[in-house]
This record gives sequence, structure tokens and C-alpha cells, in this order.
Amino acid sequence: MLLTSIRIFVFLFCFSLLCEAYAAERPKRINGVAVPKSVPAIVPVTVLSIIPAQAEPGSMVTLSGSGFGENATVFLGSVEVPVRITASRQAEFNIPPQLEAGLYALYLKRSDGMIGRSYNFTVLPLRPILSSLQPAMISSCAVGKEREVIARGKNFGNTSMLFFDGATLTATFLSPESISFNVPTVPGGLHQVLVKNASENSSVPLTFVVETRPEIGQVTVGNEHVNLYELIISGRNFNQNSSLYVDGVQIGGRGGQDMAEREKLIYVDCTKLIYQRHPFSPVNKDFRLQVVNTGGEGSQVITVTAP
Repeated sequence: MLLTSIRIFVFLFCFSLLCEAYAAERPKRINGVAVPKSVPAIVPVTVLSIIPAQAEPGSMVTLSGSGFGENATVFLGSVEVPVRITASRQAEFNIPPQLEAGLYALYLKRSDGMIGRSYNFTVLPLRPILSSLQPAMISSCAVGKEREVIARGKNFGNTSMLFFDGATLTATFLSPESISFNVPTVPGGLHQVLVKNASENSSVPLTFVVETRPEIGQVTVGNEHVNLYELIISGRNFNQNSSLYVDGVQIGGRGGQDMAEREKLIYVDCTKLIYQRHPFSPVNKDFRLQVVNTGGEGSQVITVTAP
């Protein structure tokens, strides 16, 4: 009898334990409705800002938001770009240098496969850099190859445009570091040269000089006649109305002595003038020469020893 009572007690005790275990695994009911076990919520990828909204290749872009996780990548179209994550709220990446200019779909993909919303992002053409012009100055009477200039810098391309005083100029692409062009016929003085890869970006302009000031290179004796001889004045930037001052006396040009008078100045081209001189004596003497153009620009004064 005692053994039977013990068996019944053990059975009831074990049965109660099984019931408690079963009850612990069953969903709880509130007002007759089963409440399932809690499931961790999936945190979405949220981008609140993209700074800047457009940039050149190589530039850094910062995304701010939430749910970035510890590891993620950014996509620009089909191009995957690694990012640096800070506290799951900020992602930084650099636009690949080889990426072509254009409009791309930008989105962030978390390491668990979660993808955020897509945004439009513009990759700008590389901004050209103009560092030097070789040469940076030419004579106004330069011709042919003398008027060729090479613009040096970087980020030039086949579609780069060269501007001279704000007007597009035909140029030849030589390499990403150089473009050549011919200086147009323009007035003397200062001019501006710049390069553009697109309408919204351009290089810093550089100054180019077209020199008009006359310059005497050398004076030599030319043909000799019975009562006169020629002095050949070589140099640059002479013009048809240039005057020659001999010891302060104007010969030729506007307001100078008439061509029919004793002393004459003959314009050959912008690099040569011929001064026909009638000496009073065959004995050499020193006198000073200066060429002055119509705008008032004068050459250096040189001393010549001749009859």
C-alpha cells in the first residue's frame, strides 16, 4: 500500500513538471489570443544626406544616415566602391579616378545584403589645370610656327576646349598634359587663355602677351651710293608708319620728313627698316637712333658710329 502511494506521488510530480515545461513553450495568450515569441526588427538602410551631390573623380563623398552597419559598400551604377563606416551613421568614399562623367544611381548595400534607396549622383568631368604657356609672349609680327603656343597642365582630353579672350580657339590635343594652339591676329597687350572640359568647370586663366613695342636688334651698313648710303635696322615689331629718330630728329612716319626730302626711312617688313642717310662728311661720328611706332611705343636708344 505504501509503495503504491509513493508511485502515485512520483507520477503526479513528474506530470506537473512536464506540464510546466509544455506551458513554457506554448505561446502565451492574452484574452484568448496567442502571442508569438519576439523577432528582432530589421533595421533599414537610411540615407539622409549626400555631400556633395556632385563631384569629380577622385573627390571624397560623405553619406549621413542610419542603419549602415559595420561593413557596407556603395554602388555608382554597377561600379562597387568601398566605404569607410563611422558609428553606423556616416559613410565616406572616393569616386574612382577612372569613372567617366555622367549621371549615376547611387545606393548603399549593407554586409547582410540590405540595400538602401537609390539616389541620382552626378560625376563631373575632371577640372583641367593650366599651369604654363610656352612661350607666354610673342611678337605681334610673329608668323607661322612662331605663333604656335603649347598650353601645359593636366586633366586635358580630346574634348577639352581652349579659350582665347573668351572665344573658342581651334586647338590640338597632344596629351593629358599638353594642348597646342596658334595665336590669332589680335591687338598687342595682355590676353587670357583658359581650358574647359565642360561648361561648368574651367582652369584658372593665364595671361598671354602680344608684344608690340619695337626693338632694335642690330644696325648694319647696306648699299653705298655716291651721295648716300643705307643703314639696315633689324629687329621686330616695326610697322609701316614707324618713325626713326636720329639724334631727336624724326625721319619718316606720320609727321616726319617727307619721302622726297634728303633723309628717307623705308619700311621693308616688321623686322627690317632701311634708313637712307646723306652724310655731310665721310668721317665717322656717333649718333643715336630710336624707332617709335604710331602708338607711341619706342625702342631702346642705341648709338651708331658711321658717316
